[in-house]
Amino acid sequence: MSNGLSQLFEDEQLVEKIKRRLPYLFQLAELESSRAGKIGMQVGSLRESIIVALLIHKFGEENVETEVPITEPEIDVKLFGQPISIKTITGKWFSGVKINWTVDPQKAKEFH
Repeated sequence: MSNGLSQLFEDEQLVEKIKRRLPYLFQLAELESSRAGKIGMQVGSLRESIIVALLIHKFGEENVETEVPITEPEIDVKLFGQPISIKTITGKWFSGVKINWTVDPQKAKEFH
């Protein structure tokens, strides 16, 4: 069994829960971040918190390091000591999540 993000997708019950709840939670984040019909930039931080909560739920607090300095480029959280960058996308026709997990510092810098 691997100690990584792939475990999220190997857990069929969790995958079904994510499919049901993640869109709703992201919608709530958009509502909380909206002003005058426009979604504010803080929606990204709220969505990141939702994803981090999912990681903690699956892997436990002891394996998810959230105290990463804000000055660390492209690292939002560490899972099993490995850096993870979380990006969310908001658009009129599409919203989504992009997560990059790599131990290769050069690849992490290339991730955008």
